This record gives sequence, structure tokens and C-alpha cells, in this order.
Amino acid sequence: MPERHRIVIVGGGFGGLRAAQALKRAPVDITLIDRRNFHLFQPLLYQVATGGLSPANIAAPLRGVLKKQQNARVLLGEVTDADVAGRRVILKDGEVPYDTLIVATGARHHYFGHSEWEHLAPGLKTVEDGTRIRTKILLAFEAAERELDPARESAWLTFVIVGAGPTGVELAGALSEIAHDTLKHDFRRVDPSQARIILVEASDRVLPPYPPVLSERAAAALRRLRVTIRTGTTVTGVQQDSVTVQTAGGSEVIPARTVLWAAGVQGSHLGRALAAATGAQLDRSGRPAVNPDLSLPGHPEVLVIGDLANFAHQMGRPLPGVAQVAMQQGCYAAKLIRARLRGRDLPPFRYHDRGNMATIGRAAAVVELPWLRFSGFAAWLAWLFIHLLYIVEFQNRLLVMVQWAWNYFSFNRSARLITGENPFPLDL
Repeated sequence: MPERHRIVIVGGGFGGLRAAQALKRAPVDITLIDRRNFHLFQPLLYQVATGGLSPANIAAPLRGVLKKQQNARVLLGEVTDADVAGRRVILKDGEVPYDTLIVATGARHHYFGHSEWEHLAPGLKTVEDGTRIRTKILLAFEAAERELDPARESAWLTFVIVGAGPTGVELAGALSEIAHDTLKHDFRRVDPSQARIILVEASDRVLPPYPPVLSERAAAALRRLRVTIRTGTTVTGVQQDSVTVQTAGGSEVIPARTVLWAAGVQGSHLGRALAAATGAQLDRSGRPAVNPDLSLPGHPEVLVIGDLANFAHQMGRPLPGVAQVAMQQGCYAAKLIRARLRGRDLPPFRYHDRGNMATIGRAAAVVELPWLRFSGFAAWLAWLFIHLLYIVEFQNRLLVMVQWAWNYFSFNRSARLITGENPFPLDL
């Protein structure tokens, strides 16, 4: 009996998991490798960072998701390299052979040559990032409560968010709700509503990928939440107690003890390793340029999908790093493998943009669909429905729905936990 086609998928995010599920009935053996044992619903990670949800609400164990799929197994491990000539992936503690490799390792935050800023201005990509940011935010209010010097208290109550894309906008709105609603009566000396939330963006408007009309509506909603928007502003320095920015008027130092990074992403280390092995071109974010069928040059058996792939064949620019791109590419990769097993090929990958949405705060969001653009309460309801629909497990959908309902009517965020081995303000 001939050996079945071996597929290795690196990464259990939106793209990798969708590819595995789409191959459920294919005559193949699938090995899904991830450093974590769970699939993370990243679009709601900002709610973990702001105490609205617990990590378990937006994560699903990969083994549980795939337990009924007999042709798939899950390995917990960290892939460090790929031997494309020998068709095997190299783990820290072993190796796994493949006939077809799907790489969906995603991206990390990008500090544009200033990696030293990362420990002062954390980004938001993992559960650990979310809980670290949650601790950083809550400790700022705790430190302000103990601070007797007005200037230092003001710095503790100043929050700077770098980057006004969807993540930055969502963080800013949630932070405002924490300061003005959730923590309103929790402290005795300090007034949380005096917190300053500053959203910094290098371009000329918030939500740059969105149509200008929706950007303006989002900006108006943020201003109603008392968020200060600084467009045309570039961060040039991040210090322990301040942020240095550059504007058309010159340089400025903003005293702030809490800086959150939402300004850019870069591909995982595996993208560089694959580019070196295959000769694929890397973009400035460390993402290899893929062929129209998502494969790497000279290696049709290596497919790169999701945030790690630079696919610029359709629009003349790389596709955005959003979940719907990764899921569509995961489905295409599965179809391509099925076709190849039958001795056929597929037309190039085509991305179908089903729209974008971002929530700004309580009962406020913006939605861009191919045929419609709208904002406000209706957009917020649409945002809630779509995000509930795409959460992987039914149990998590139910938990999130109940938690959202409680948060909405009570103005409360029950997951306001300060965690860590030594979460003392002076160690921030």
C-alpha cells in the first residue's frame, strides 16, 4: 500500500487551522505544529488586554478542535528552520518530514529598527502580550493612587498608544471606558477619569486603510470618548517615563508611564529562513514574496499563507494581515493540494474582500462592506455578530456572549487581574 501524502502545517492560527480542517476528507496525513497548544482568536485579544475577557474565552485547544479529524495530529513544538532540499522541518528537539509544507506562523510587532523599545512599549499578538498589557494598565492606576507628586501622578495616568489602525483604535476606546466607567468608583484618592489617552498616528488620519469618511466617524467617536488623537506624529523615542514624538512643529516629549504599541508587524523568523533557502525576496517586514499559487520560487511544495506571506499579485500591493485573508488562503492551499493529488492544478489564488470592521467603544463601530459603509450602533451590533460567528468553539461563543452582555449592562470588566511573578509598579 503506497504511503499517504504527508502534509506539515506550521502554525495553528486562522490560516493553518483552516487549511487542516479543509483537508478533513482528503487522503493525506496532516501534522499541525505550534508552539502553543491552542488556537487564539486574535481580533478579541485587545479585550483580554483591557480586562473585558479572560484568555480562555478566546482560545480553543488545538487537540480539542481536531480530535474528530482522524487524518490530523497535533504536535507541540517550536520550528526553528526548514530543510527544503530534504523536505523536513527542524524543531528545537527533532525534525518532521513532509511532502507538502504549509507555513502559517504569522507575524510579530515591528519596532522599525528600535527593538529596545519592546520591553517599554509592548505590542499585542499573544496571550502573554495581552495579560502583560492588562497588568501594565491596571498597575498604572494603582501607582497613581499611591503617588503624591502631581507631575508623577499625571505621568502614571497618561497612556500613549502608538498606531491608529484597528488594534490601536480598539485599545484606545477600551482604555477610555476603563478610566471613565469601569474604575470610576474604585479608588479613593485618585480620579481615574482624569486619565489622558493619546493615540499617535504617523499618517494623516486614524484607520488609514479605511475610506476617509469612516476614518472621520471613528475619530469623532474617539473624541467623544475623550481620546486625544495626534495624527501626523511619529514616535522617535520611548523612555521609562516618557515618549518623544516628532511633528511638523518639531520634537515634543510626552510624560507617560504606559506606552502600548500597535504601529506595525514583521514576519516571523521562519520567513527569513525560507527566503534564504529558496531565494524568495523578502519585503521590509520580513515576509517572503510568494507565487500566485502561494508557493515559494522553485518549491511548489512549500506554501506560505496568512500574515507571513507577501502576496502582491492581485492588488499590486501586499494583502492586509487580517483573519479573512489567512482563512481564504488556508482554504485555497487545501484545494490546491487536493487538485495536485488528482494530477490537476488550480488558477491563481484570488482574495475576495468581504469587508472590514473595527469597534471604537461601547455601541460604536465602523463597518466597510463591498456594497455598504456604515457606523454607530448598527455597526457595533454587526461587529459583535461577526466576531461571535468566527470564534472556533460553541462554548467560547456562549461565554463571550454572556460576558459581553454583562459588561454592557453593568459597565464592568470582570477580568481586571494583575498577574505576574513580581507585578510591582516600580518594575514596569
